Amino acid sequence: MPYPAKIFLATLIATVLSGCAALAPRLEVPHISIVGMEVVKGDLWEQRLKVRMRVQNPNDRTLPVRGLSYTLELQGQDVAQGVSAGSFVVPAFGEAEFDMNVTAHAATALLRLLMGGGKSLDTPVDYRIVGKVSLSSGLLRTIPFEERGSFRLQ
Repeated sequence: MPYPAKIFLATLIATVLSGCAALAPRLEVPHISIVGMEVVKGDLWEQRLKVRMRVQNPNDRTLPVRGLSYTLELQGQDVAQGVSAGSFVVPAFGEAEFDMNVTAHAATALLRLLMGGGKSLDTPVDYRIVGKVSLSSGLLRTIPFEERGSFRLQ
């Protein structure tokens, strides 16, 4: 293939690929927050928590959520990691809540947090949750997120 044809072909491929990138939706990151948390069961080695989550969608299209993967920090300490396979739809410019079952293996930190440590149930607990939302349809299939906030134990 002559050199000018190679340049033309490379330019054509680059143009087509940039056009495809322009067609991909630009989604804002959904806001994910912890609404509440309660201890379901626990012992020294493992704690089962029920975490109520809220997803707020700042986009002009629905988000068909297939699931989440996450890492949860409480009071600056990693306490849980996992996935949630609960499917739901967050409406455009709307929100949805769902429950996540979390298993924590950071016994010492979590027991100190939940069983006293100078805190009452009315004292806010700081959290950080980092992960990604997996979508069940569309060109964009995952959206990374990081949120910080606080909640009260129930």
